[in-house]
Amino acid sequence: MAISAQQVKELRERTGAGMMECKTVLTEADGDIEAAIDLLRTRGLAKADKKAGRVAAEGVIMTAVSMDQKQGVVLEVNCETDFVAKNDDFLALAKDCAEQALKQGLKEADALLANAEIEERRKTLVSKLGENISLRRLQHLQVNEGVIGAYVHGSRIGVLVALEGQAATGELGRDVAMHVAAARPEVVHPEQVSAERLAREKDILVAQAADSGKPADIVEKMISGRLNKLINEIALTGQPFVKDPERTVGQLVNGHKGVSVTEFVRFEVGEGIEKAPVADFATEVMAQVRGS
Repeated sequence: MAISAQQVKELRERTGAGMMECKTVLTEADGDIEAAIDLLRTRGLAKADKKAGRVAAEGVIMTAVSMDQKQGVVLEVNCETDFVAKNDDFLALAKDCAEQALKQGLKEADALLANAEIEERRKTLVSKLGENISLRRLQHLQVNEGVIGAYVHGSRIGVLVALEGQAATGELGRDVAMHVAAARPEVVHPEQVSAERLAREKDILVAQAADSGKPADIVEKMISGRLNKLINEIALTGQPFVKDPERTVGQLVNGHKGVSVTEFVRFEVGEGIEKAPVADFATEVMAQVRGS
């Protein structure tokens, strides 16, 4: 019978087994999920069964940029503890995944798991290291005339920046990427701040100014000034450059004729993942002893 992608996805989520193994056993089990799980367990392919559902909020960010600096990828690979995040085999897997994604022009992390060799290495590490390991997210940037700048801070924050323009350099790209890592801009240019965001912020400022007792025209100027300040705080080109606060990132980039920032991506390990409450050490040891 035909096996759907949804069935394969469900079996993978429940067992942590590889995509091809899941498809094979589902075919043998005529699509019966429970029977497929039993087949995987029988064959020792569901060793990561319990681990697959555990929160993996540690890990590393890896970047890879092509030799001509026209393409780049940034990838987050997660595990459960900082200890495993420093393991040589784990780091080697993350590095190879980023390089493979760049070589193949992949746009999504799931596409890496379709690579049988990558998925087999992931499963082997899950069994060897005893932790859930996931390829969480991947993003690819490309430029026509310019460079992709990359910067990784301590393996936990990774940034790619796309600079268009023939005068763009790798050094400039790295500087801007370093700034993004430190300053967390939300958009590239001020005009990209959404109208909804501006309206929400203005409502807050209006409420704050309501009891000021100042004339309406003064209040309006105050609100306008604060909104402009906010826009420059969240837009990359309006932020003071971290290495030289006397000029903005926009001024830095404009110093290179014809160069502009078109987009950026910033990954930080574990952002957006809801972590379970940390148990005390004794409780954690007992849990391990009991096999949970």
